[in-house]
Amino acid sequence: QEQLVESGGGLVQPGGSLTLSCAASGFTLEYSAIGWFRQAPGKEREGVSYISRDGSLYYADSVLGRVTVSRDNAKNTVYLQMNSLKPGDTGVYFCAVNPWGIGTMRETDYTYWGQGTQVTVSS
Repeated sequence: QEQLVESGGGLVQPGGSLTLSCAASGFTLEYSAIGWFRQAPGKEREGVSYISRDGSLYYADSVLGRVTVSRDNAKNTVYLQMNSLKPGDTGVYFCAVNPWGIGTMRETDYTYWGQGTQVTVSS
């Protein structure tokens, strides 16, 4: 059974850190591009970061310098490390798979999505 599961979300104070995980079972992430997206309450979903098949990285301006995306092919998992979190980072974070391996922040380029993990930044 193919599954894509995000984890690692939670409640954190401003300035804190979280590391989100995106783990796949039933298929390999190694040749895919993985995108991270988030949806804040009352807002449209937006792209945060991606890691392509060849290792190219992208970060949205809103998280540049505070977020690092990485992958561990042996664990079939992609990570999103987030530091210096702000209340504006609050939202549901989704990872998604682009099986063609090309990094992009177009949601329509991603064919498989996880269920999301909630991140709340609040004092």
